[in-house]
Amino acid sequence: MPNKVQLTKLIINIVVLGILLFISQQAGAKDWYPVRGGINFGISGISLLEQQSNCQDFLIVHDNKKNQGRLAIISIKDKNKVEYFPLNWQINTELPVDLEAITSVPGKTNSTFIALSSSGKAYYIKLERANQTISVISEFNLPGIIEGSNFEAFGLQDIDGKLVAIWAHRGDGQQPARVYWGVLDLVKFQVKLIGSANLKVPFPSGNVRHISDIKVDSVGIVYMSSANDAGDDGPFQSALYVAGYLGLYGNRIVWRQNPQFVPLYRSDFHKIEGIELIPGNEGGVIVGTDDENFGAYVYIFGGR
Repeated sequence: MPNKVQLTKLIINIVVLGILLFISQQAGAKDWYPVRGGINFGISGISLLEQQSNCQDFLIVHDNKKNQGRLAIISIKDKNKVEYFPLNWQINTELPVDLEAITSVPGKTNSTFIALSSSGKAYYIKLERANQTISVISEFNLPGIIEGSNFEAFGLQDIDGKLVAIWAHRGDGQQPARVYWGVLDLVKFQVKLIGSANLKVPFPSGNVRHISDIKVDSVGIVYMSSANDAGDDGPFQSALYVAGYLGLYGNRIVWRQNPQFVPLYRSDFHKIEGIELIPGNEGGVIVGTDDENFGAYVYIFGGR
């Protein structure tokens, strides 16, 4: 009878094998689709809004710092046509600086999200699609922020009745990423920090951001992207990984990090900074890029 650690490793290995087989069939079968050109339109985070048989809508964030757009909706029709709809930030409120991640709030409607800035400031927001506006419900800071941190990833999932959060300082080259996990209280608008761990990936190398985005599926498997940025004109490199597993043992959230990182997908042309899991028969994995001067692209693995 396997113990909990062995069972976790077995689950991760099965997931990795399944995804490798899945991506090997998909890679090369479809194209990267341009979203918008220019450095102000890079995708630094992406979250599913709605999916239909021939159309999928996503909420994206831009890491702009001046008087430029912060969020937008992209609509992907028939997997080959991308439309872009900019959104307005709530008037009379200060614009966020350097948004790097966005995730939907489990158990809520598809109109409430949490966006995270690189400084660790989180924004609990609501999408008003009728007037193309983002309204701010609350703002709060992540716990345990270390000076010099640069956060690029934030994910949420309902795990056994607890709203579990996972986020990460991106790391840089020889400096590892730092993964944090905790429980989000949406009444008090705060996250209780439970633990943290260092993480480094084998690819890309050089000026690598070991974690550029992160998402958690409904059983606790954590997926992440990593990226290399040599400058505003590239060249860029990226990879996707299964980072590990979040589970509830007793009354405690436990992080089981993958002991060996196997790239599920590699790109030598794009800087992936946003990933999202798309459930269902039409589902798969979507990635969004922040290719600096070359703008943003999306790529969908799976689906029809």
